[in-house]
Amino acid sequence: MHAPAAPQGKPRKAAIAAWIGSALEYYDFFIYGSAAALVFPKVFFSPDDPATATLISLATFGVAYAARPVGALFLGHFGDRLGRRKIMVLTLILMGLSTFLIGVLPTYAQIGTAAPVLLVLMRVLQGLSAAGEQASANSMTLEHAPEHRRGYYASFTLNGTQAGQILATLIFIPVAALPDDQLYSWGWRIPFLLSAVVAVVGYVIRRTLEETPVFQQVAAGNEVAKLPLVELVRGHWADVLRVVAAALIATVSTIFTVWALSFATSDAGGLEDSSMLWVGVLANAVALLAIPLWAKLSDRIGRKPVFLTGALGSGVMIFVYLWAISTGSLPLVLLTGIVFFGVVYSAANGIWPSLYGEMFPAQVRLSGMAVGTQLGFAIAGFAVGFAEQIAGPGGDGWIGVAAFTAAICAVSALAVATGRETHRVPTAALGLKEHHAQERTGRTSAERPSGAAR
Repeated sequence: MHAPAAPQGKPRKAAIAAWIGSALEYYDFFIYGSAAALVFPKVFFSPDDPATATLISLATFGVAYAARPVGALFLGHFGDRLGRRKIMVLTLILMGLSTFLIGVLPTYAQIGTAAPVLLVLMRVLQGLSAAGEQASANSMTLEHAPEHRRGYYASFTLNGTQAGQILATLIFIPVAALPDDQLYSWGWRIPFLLSAVVAVVGYVIRRTLEETPVFQQVAAGNEVAKLPLVELVRGHWADVLRVVAAALIATVSTIFTVWALSFATSDAGGLEDSSMLWVGVLANAVALLAIPLWAKLSDRIGRKPVFLTGALGSGVMIFVYLWAISTGSLPLVLLTGIVFFGVVYSAANGIWPSLYGEMFPAQVRLSGMAVGTQLGFAIAGFAVGFAEQIAGPGGDGWIGVAAFTAAICAVSALAVATGRETHRVPTAALGLKEHHAQERTGRTSAERPSGAAR
């Protein structure tokens, strides 16, 4: 028996709200990455050992990713129990508060080792917030979208994420250009303090969101899972593991955004901080155009071929990009960075919201996406610390870092290649085992003999 169609959604309103909210929230999240690479080693850690300070500072970037699985368990449960909209508002408030507090923290020179401890605590709160942000926004847009355009509308969440990264970098460019005495005393605080404005704007936008028609239908039919996580583990554990492996593709983003920035501005790379920040801005600007185009293509030819193009292509381009940095040629770095991160990586990055979300039914969709992605992202977050160790004390072992990143891209590609294609599955039938069984036999319930068992 076919699942009943959900009420008419409002895809444009949901997509715009998700885009703006994600851009504002991930502005907060990404300014930490720039600060961790350029400022925090000299502000929050002992000046006696600069190399160790840089290593630990980059490791604190990954702390948020370690906290994200915990946040996913909590926020995923309540997102599937209470609805997508409430979680989207909560995550924005939590992110804005924790980021603002980073901007008023005392430094190592003022309170010693308590400074990095407080910094890590705030980073943990950022991670808890981010755990529910993308899963709730992705569920919101996916469930509002028309059947044949789910990839396109769901991509707005990731498009907003890229916009947030651009905003964060643009704010940091003039800050990084300040004289050292101003940068390390008060200048670095400005991007974090601005998060108060970000949080207020985002709250005003998101509190007007309407709940998705799919969730409303589930709630009206009294089909909301009482324990979404239990149901997820019992009936969908294989898809959760698949998402975990696929989500490792985020390693590309963390290596590009944080480690490559640190490598390029070190003695081994020899490039200026502001120049490398512009590489990120322009690559992300191109990604803003590439993501919806890749997503539209996935609505026509399927999620798998588009994701595989991005994952395997990124495994190749990481060698090209890090080689370009090693040459010290800014034009070459700019060109390869735009092609790599702006175009190729966007193929995988832009369609995973629909790819992952379509693996689960509405009752556990937010939980499934949150838990699966955040476990994968947690590993990806610590890739920066691993990369720093692989590169060695001089920071010039980029070939090893590229090989490490390419291997992770291959794992992500394999996870998706062995999964099922979902772009033509009706929204109401997504994640339902009965529908997949019918696909394998080539028969639908409408094609069964009238006397067949149901």
